[in-house]
Amino acid sequence: MQINKTDFDVVTLEDEIRVDGLCKGLIMDFYEAQLDAGLDAAEATRLANGADYFIRDFVIGVKQLNIFTEYPALVRQFAGNWYIVNTIDPSIELLEDHLHGVAAFYRYLEGEGMVSALFLERIVAECAALSYYEQRIASFWDIEGDGYFAWERECPLRNSEGARNA
Repeated sequence: MQINKTDFDVVTLEDEIRVDGLCKGLIMDFYEAQLDAGLDAAEATRLANGADYFIRDFVIGVKQLNIFTEYPALVRQFAGNWYIVNTIDPSIELLEDHLHGVAAFYRYLEGEGMVSALFLERIVAECAALSYYEQRIASFWDIEGDGYFAWERECPLRNSEGARNA
């Protein structure tokens, strides 16, 4: 597969719209690869949906990052903060489904030579931290008064300089 990674850079609103379309196509390629590997359509769809939600809604829409940027703690920010705050009834079961899709998608990208093995290892480890995310969901529901700020500081969406992305 021949992809120019810089085509996935997001600077303007027009870039975001264009990159969203590129990501949709790449996720469809991932879906087809899952079918070719022998997964049934339901499982391939589940994985693709998890990857799609993470990539298009979070990485592109919120973080405005190139999906090939090997940004540390990206899954952790998604699963330990953004998903919880932006889901009406966050559950570890639904989050786990999303994370299975994310891990499978990045395995696919690594297999295609689009991300490094080291980054894949980090993504897979972050996807596997289910007990941490379950604790984050529970502690979110336990917030009282101005406790949100302390909860958010434990797993912030912004880096130390306040930027949304790298």
